[in-house]
Amino acid sequence: MKVVKTDRAPLPVGAYSQGILTGNLLFTAGQLGIDPKTGELVKGFENQARQALKNLEAILNAAGASKCSILKVTVFLTDIGKFKVFNAIYEEFLSPCPVKPARSVVEVSALPLGAEVEVECIAQIG
Repeated sequence: MKVVKTDRAPLPVGAYSQGILTGNLLFTAGQLGIDPKTGELVKGFENQARQALKNLEAILNAAGASKCSILKVTVFLTDIGKFKVFNAIYEEFLSPCPVKPARSVVEVSALPLGAEVEVECIAQIG
C-alpha cells in the first residue's frame, strides 16, 4: 500500500490521504471544488464541479494514471436538480476517454465547507 500525495490538489485537513494505491488500484478521497493554491472553495456550482474534477485528475496524475484510467466514480450533490449541469461538465472532462467509467450520483444534505459537489474515484494504474 502506498500513499499518493500532490500539492496540485488540496492537501488533507484530517486523518485521510488524497489517494491510496494498492496493487494496481488507486482509491481517491472525495474532492471538493477547493483551489489548491488558495485553499478556498471556489464560488458557484459549475466552478466547483470543474475544480473538483481538476483536483481528482491531479491525484490520478500523481499516481501515474489519467482520467481515462478511472473505473468507478461516485458523485455527491447537495442538489440533485443540478445533475444535468454536472453531467455536461463531467462529459466534457471525460471526452478524450474511449471508455466511460461506471458512476453513481447521490444527493446529500450537506458537504464540508458548504460545498455543492464532491467527487471520488477508483482507477486502474498501468
